[in-house]
Amino acid sequence: MNKMRKLGIDYGDARVGLAITDELGITVQGLETIHHKGNDKIVLKRLEEIFNKFQIDTIVVGLPINMDGTKSERVEVTEKFIHKLKCKFNKMRIEEVDERLTTVAAHRTMNYLNIDKNEKKNIVDTISAVYILETYMNKLKNSI
Repeated sequence: MNKMRKLGIDYGDARVGLAITDELGITVQGLETIHHKGNDKIVLKRLEEIFNKFQIDTIVVGLPINMDGTKSERVEVTEKFIHKLKCKFNKMRIEEVDERLTTVAAHRTMNYLNIDKNEKKNIVDTISAVYILETYMNKLKNSI
């Protein structure tokens, strides 16, 4: 039986980080960063290519809620994007996770790994997507 993968998305203004699980849903790895400069069509087209390549049943999107729990304007923008995902990929499960600490964690990881400053902005979104997807996977494990 072929297992389905899950895809994590860190949705940003200019870049979207992607992460994916392995077929068994054990590990999560960074996939890529899409540079879209505010054009969701580019993101949706790339996602379609990825869905043709991998069997994915769940999309997990990070919601950038403020530290005090209020919704930022980024949340509204992200929710609009999630709506587009639901329209275009209506067979998929689309989940949202609170990504409040993922960017902080991503930066901490990069500092720990001593990643060059210029490299950082290329991979921060992908690393954030990994954290988003791991947060979701941990929730699933804990609810079993």
